[in-house]
Amino acid sequence: MKQKPEKIVSLMPSNTEIAYALGLGKEMVGVSDYDNYPKDTLKKEKIGGQQFNTEKIIGLKPNLVLAHASSASIAKDALQQLRDAGIPVLVVANAQNFEQVYNSIEMIGKATGESKKADEVVKGMKDQLAAIKAKAASIKEKKKVYMEVAPAPDIYTTGKNTFMDEMLTTIQADNVANDQQGWIKVDQEAIIQKNPDVIITTYGYYVKNAVQQVLSRKGWENVNAVKNKQVIDIKSDLVDRPGPRVVEGVEELAKAIYPDVFK
Repeated sequence: MKQKPEKIVSLMPSNTEIAYALGLGKEMVGVSDYDNYPKDTLKKEKIGGQQFNTEKIIGLKPNLVLAHASSASIAKDALQQLRDAGIPVLVVANAQNFEQVYNSIEMIGKATGESKKADEVVKGMKDQLAAIKAKAASIKEKKKVYMEVAPAPDIYTTGKNTFMDEMLTTIQADNVANDQQGWIKVDQEAIIQKNPDVIITTYGYYVKNAVQQVLSRKGWENVNAVKNKQVIDIKSDLVDRPGPRVVEGVEELAKAIYPDVFK
């Protein structure tokens, strides 16, 4: 794109957060129903959730729509409608690790004429991450951690090749579920056997007393994390949105798991 887009619509919270980090808050004219950060997004026109409102988007006359690979297949026809209306659509890849988040930031930077700012944002993230890694290097005894990303009855956790697994590795913590790939439906017995030292939940924003639910779960009484009350809820947006705040997510995890090292 030759010119900087004057009006941008984002279909995904991570894309929105990246655009704001690049200083494009003013240019954002529409965001998804799930958007909540930064606060300014609450004032923007909402264009729908997974099923977005194409007519509304076309009516906003954007010069760029930031779409996302995770929903691009479901929304294939809708995205085509936007293209047919002459609106450039950028499909941002679904980032599974830090490197790919940096790529997403560079990609949006390039499409919006903000490459220099994108480089600065990425450098800031890398520096912050390096500082966290340096701190974590002093950890002698690794803790076993179990991440719970969906509550009972259908409990889910995160395995290898996911963001959260990479975050745990970064801070010298062992993910008890990384013998499997991706998002895993939990076999409670298997987790109890692995006896995690720390349990992290990420759904406290929609489940009341998330921590209490885990602490009082039948059969989990002898798990170290439960015995020692090491069950901590962390804001899910920080650990599952592939945007500029993922480094904050790493830091939150570090403080929860190794509070003595990361004060």
